[in-house]
Amino acid sequence: MGNGIKSAQFLMEARLSRAVGGSADECFDLGVAYSCGTGDLAIDLIEAHKWFNLAALRGSEAGQSMRAEIAGEMTAREIAQAQRQARAILVATQLRAA
Repeated sequence: MGNGIKSAQFLMEARLSRAVGGSADECFDLGVAYSCGTGDLAIDLIEAHKWFNLAALRGSEAGQSMRAEIAGEMTAREIAQAQRQARAILVATQLRAA
């Protein structure tokens, strides 16, 4: 069982790494994973909103739709936290590109 958890963690770390500077689809997939609690992930609407927001910013209409849908289940404070985290990723990726 321990190997299964380690494998799942490795896969999530790889997905996170790709999504930070990656495509709208990769960001959207992470949003789905966090909104549904895929694998061993706990449902985390803040993380889901952050990744859907990044997907939307990269052109994903599905990301826009899902971001709006889960925002209805979140407090204003949670949404603000997710937006701050998304902005931090955007700043970090812009710094790497410079």
